[in-house]
Amino acid sequence: MKVLPFELSGEQSENFYIFYQDLIETNKVMNLTAITEMKEVISKHFVDSLSLVLAVPDLPEKAYTILDLGTGAGFPGIPLAIAFPNLRLTLLDSLNKRIRFIKTECEKLGLGNIEALHGRAEDFARDHDYREKFDLCVSRAVANLSTLSEYCLPFIHKNGLFIPYKSEKADEEIHNAEKALSLLSGRLEKTVPFELPDQEGIRNLLVIRKTGYIHNRYPRKAGLPSKEPL
Repeated sequence: MKVLPFELSGEQSENFYIFYQDLIETNKVMNLTAITEMKEVISKHFVDSLSLVLAVPDLPEKAYTILDLGTGAGFPGIPLAIAFPNLRLTLLDSLNKRIRFIKTECEKLGLGNIEALHGRAEDFARDHDYREKFDLCVSRAVANLSTLSEYCLPFIHKNGLFIPYKSEKADEEIHNAEKALSLLSGRLEKTVPFELPDQEGIRNLLVIRKTGYIHNRYPRKAGLPSKEPL
């Protein structure tokens, strides 16, 4: 993973290999990923997940609290937890079978810095134990930026960061999300482009600062953020 500005230890590299093997084996009986070839998993899942360090350079040093919303099979949360044991991560997904897989992996790999939760963002964002409690919220391939902003920004404290992982063509999403970001006290500070290894494509990390208060009507009840984006 020399494309990123840090090196993994031998134990961390071994944990990534174990995670890869378990991901592929479990994928035979549970739909976790359409990407199964090792080279592609390393590039499109592992390196892509770890690219967060390009947007947050002090990630390896600080004990950030991070919510990974819609984590799926554990991306980017599990790679971040393996590479940066200083982080405290909460992985949230609406499918319990994925959360069971993640909990099994965390126990196997000794990842004590992960909390895995089953549920919907709309519900957890109204829980005082989680609303406005995180330094960062990240999400990969979950929804358009307008919808995702409504899901994610309520979890972040003032001055925290919402960093969605987006494709090369993020400009239209950014334009369409201007109203949502305004309503949700989000301000786009910068876009960090990143080229995946082996010419697998360009990604964009959108660095969005939470600047103030969000009315407690947000997020709206389950289903509305995706059906009727702000």
